[in-house]
Amino acid sequence: MWNLKDKCAIAGVGFTKFTKKSGVTVLELATEACQKACEDAGLDLDEVDGIISYHFNDSVPSMAVATALGLKNPQYVVEFSSGGNAANLITLTATAAIEAGLAKNVLCFRAMNGRSGFRLGGSRELAAYGVTQFTAPYGWITYPQAMAMWCRRHMLKYGTTKEQLGSIAITMREHALHNERALSRTPLTMDEYMGARRIVDPFGLYDICLESDGACAALVTSAERAKDMRKAPVYITGGAYGGGPQLGEDLFDAIRWPDLAENFTSYIADDLWRSAGLRPREVDVAEIYDCFTYTIVMALEGLGFCKPGEGGAYAASGAIGMKGELPTNTHGGLLSEAYVHGFNHVIEAVQQLRGESGVRQVPDAHLALTTAGAMTCGSAMLLRN
Repeated sequence: MWNLKDKCAIAGVGFTKFTKKSGVTVLELATEACQKACEDAGLDLDEVDGIISYHFNDSVPSMAVATALGLKNPQYVVEFSSGGNAANLITLTATAAIEAGLAKNVLCFRAMNGRSGFRLGGSRELAAYGVTQFTAPYGWITYPQAMAMWCRRHMLKYGTTKEQLGSIAITMREHALHNERALSRTPLTMDEYMGARRIVDPFGLYDICLESDGACAALVTSAERAKDMRKAPVYITGGAYGGGPQLGEDLFDAIRWPDLAENFTSYIADDLWRSAGLRPREVDVAEIYDCFTYTIVMALEGLGFCKPGEGGAYAASGAIGMKGELPTNTHGGLLSEAYVHGFNHVIEAVQQLRGESGVRQVPDAHLALTTAGAMTCGSAMLLRN
């Protein structure tokens, strides 16, 4: 179990403009976000000695960004070959590196031209190896197709409805209306949601996250050093990463998973809450990985905000709205703000805890949850001000 409660903090965050066509290289996006994170913290780039990222061969190496930034003495330069499940993992890894003395100030980033460049929403390579040899003959070759299976299983097992999924999409859009960096800022009605083009049953157009160009970065340092920086520290108070006993061959593999009606969140929940000595009811704002509408349902259940099978009804009740008991994805999420592989959730959580979110600010927000991942493994963090 992660046991570095409050020993490190996020001292700065940075992000580029989110677009459908950035017109620049991914290296430029990454460099801009990292520079802004340092500026936000009031830290000179010469003081940065660590850099971490994650990607699916659709970004740039951490060492390239360290070079572009002109870091004088980078001592910890790593990256994960991983999906959105690593959005919190890299931040937790930064705390471990700092605690171990491998670095003092670590930049964590995710950068991608996810719309104008390599598109994660596209088809996978159809080479007949691994799990793909069993799924491709049946047309199961994209993430929407794979994750639709999980959603449909939840609907069959618990009676979750299309309208409940629609309430999530609509809520995310409502939150995005007040976020100037969000890509989708047009109100969405239930009639529009229900009548939208079907992508793969049960998903329609508005059940699936955006494809976006952009980058986000966060500067992680020790709690002591963070006190001397420009902004108030946001402490990393809890965290967990993992999944069940049958993770599969890759993040696309669900063939071995015991029950598609639950995902990784139910397996990491105990470690997450014990790492911080907290419970779900204490969370003020949640930024839950929403590559699809259903992932919010599973996280609400898996992390203990409601009972198994009640996630759809809980979301539809208004509980995840700005005036609900668990304001969720206050920036509009991956469904309506942008898809920066989940790292934009970390940015929003930090800004909420600093009180910097303007009209979408959750009053008296002291504890934030961030999650990352949708299927067999993923990560979560608890941040406090």
